[in-house]
Parts: sequence; C-alpha cells; structure tokens
Amino acid sequence: MAKLSYPHMGSSVLAVDAMARTMGYDVVSPRPPTQNTLTLGTRHSPEFACIPFKIVLGTYIESLERGADVLLSGGGKGPCRAGYYGELHRRILLDLGYEHEMIFFWPPLRTPVDFLRKLRRFKAIPGASWGDVGRALRMTWEKLKAVDDLEILAHRVRPRERTPGDTSRALSAAMRRLDAAETVAGTRTALGEGTERLDSVATRETDPGDALKIGIIGEIYVQLEPFANFRIEERLGDLGAWVQRSIFLTKFARTDILARGDRDVARTASAYLPENVGGHGQSSIGEIIEYAHKGFDGVVQLAPFSCIPEIVAKSIVPSVSREYGIPVMTLFIDEQTGEGGVQTRLEAFVDLLRARRRRGKDLEHAALPGN
Repeated sequence: MAKLSYPHMGSSVLAVDAMARTMGYDVVSPRPPTQNTLTLGTRHSPEFACIPFKIVLGTYIESLERGADVLLSGGGKGPCRAGYYGELHRRILLDLGYEHEMIFFWPPLRTPVDFLRKLRRFKAIPGASWGDVGRALRMTWEKLKAVDDLEILAHRVRPRERTPGDTSRALSAAMRRLDAAETVAGTRTALGEGTERLDSVATRETDPGDALKIGIIGEIYVQLEPFANFRIEERLGDLGAWVQRSIFLTKFARTDILARGDRDVARTASAYLPENVGGHGQSSIGEIIEYAHKGFDGVVQLAPFSCIPEIVAKSIVPSVSREYGIPVMTLFIDEQTGEGGVQTRLEAFVDLLRARRRRGKDLEHAALPGN
C-alpha cells in the first residue's frame, strides 16, 4: 500500500489525514516541526530559500525516513517563488537518495488540465474510485470547517481565561477528538463537544470587547504553522489580546484554491498596490485597511525572511498605517530568529497598543461636556 505524507501546516493535518485515509492511503502523518526539522531542512536547502521551504524540506525528509513513498504538496502560480518549490524539493530529495513520487498541485482554476491529470494520478495510486474522491473531499471540508470554528472560538476565549493555558489545553483535546472522527456526522459531533469544552473554560468576568484586538496578516505558512510563528496566537492571547488571522483554511480554499484570490481585498488594496505581486503581498495591504475599518487596535505582519511579496507590502505599510491610524508591527522570520526576541517585541507592541487605547479614552473623556 502506498504510504502518503505531506507538509505539516498547523491543524490542516486533521483534514488531509482524513482525506488520504478515505481514499485508501496508508498515511504517514507529518509530525509537528521541531528545531531538528528546521536544522535538517536548512542543511540541504539553498542559502536564501525562505523558512517555509526549509521546514517543509525537513518535514519531507523525516516522513521519508518513516517510510513514506508518495509526497503531496501544493503552491500558487505567479510571481511568488512557491510555485517552484515542489520541483526543487523533488530534485533535492532525489539527490539525497530518497526514492519517492511527488504530486504537486496548483490551483485548479489556473491549471485545470494539469490539476485533473494529477488528481487522476493521486486517486490511482491507492486504487480509489471517483466516489471515494467525492467522499474524501466532503470529509475534508467538514474537518476544515470544524478546525476553523474551534480556533476562532479559542481566540476569543484565551484573553479572558482565569488559568493560563486552559484554552490551549481545551483546544488540543478538542482537536484530538476531531481527529478521531471517521464520518461527517462524527466530525459534527466532535465539533459540538469541542465547542462545549472551550465554552466551559473558566474566564474572568470582563466584557470580551475590552480585550485588545490584533489582526495577523502575511504569508500563509508562517500564519498557519505555530512552529514557524513561535505560537504567536497563544503569546498574544496570553498577553490579553483577541487575535484574528486573515487566513483560515476554509476562506483560503474559497478565495485562493477554488478562485483567483480575494477580489474584495484586492480592490481595497488597489489604491496602494494595484498589481498582484505574488503570494499574499497585495492581500496584506488590503487586510490592514479592513482591520482598521473594523476597529482593530493593531496588526502584526508575519513574513518569511526574503519573501518578495511581503517585502513589497512592507514598503507600503508605513503609509497605510499612518493614513488609517492603525499600528503595524512586521516580523520577518528565518532560522536565526530567536524566541526571546519575538516575545519581547510582542510585549512592547501590546504595551504600545494599550497606551494608545488609554490615550484615546482620555481624549474622549476630556471632550465630554462639563470636562
């Protein structure tokens, strides 16, 4: 039986595992990346490759060592270099002596013929039928929706938890239960149980609206993979901030995989960046503006070091931040980035946002009649 593996990217593993098992694969589920994963990938990567490239390569090597012989991956078309990564990974792994087959998908509406050809190959390896493919896609979608719903709820609960870590523990337990679900009905039941578990986390008696609201924008891999972003959602939540990512798996599937990008965000960004520069560069500008309109206190831009689309966006960020009155902190990440430095910068950013909010309230109070 073919043994399939793929890159680890946050909680997406729950959905991809379910899809592959439904189609008849023996799944070598990728383990969460560690420092050893990054070191392994860095050792065999071009020097100026970005950190997602290096982590994914290290993950591939670890999975191949555990017996995988089919690797699944995907990437975008256009200026971003990610479109080349599948072929580069394949050649590096072959040079290292790993015999394997790699199936690299591009967005179906951009390369329909290539997508169908690879989908046929993907189902043919375990001998799956088109009915199996349909069931697998339905199961995948249900799990993706459940993952997003649970993470969104955790973001709201964590800033108010009484005991640090309770939200993360409840979320982990909910995700394990979701992973064990083998049917659509079971997935929905697991979502309900996970929601109850998160709702039962003991919280302080404060208005959820009192928490700082911080948006997270930037490149998809460093947004969704906790190892790559130093668990930024948990860190900001522990500092009392309600976090909202600009990318969730179901939204990404609708706008980037099944369509040609988020046109509303592109229109919002067009006054500053009218062209698609690849990756999420244009989206990052539009999302800052959208967060400002929604009344968020600040935004964190996450980007792999050397990521050209995010570098282009970063050059425009100061103008957008100034015009819309929303602070933006950019965090470029590579294998040299240290956990302590990230924590210090986040603490300073949160302190700045709190001080800014207090100044705003003081000005509002001073403007009241009688003051």
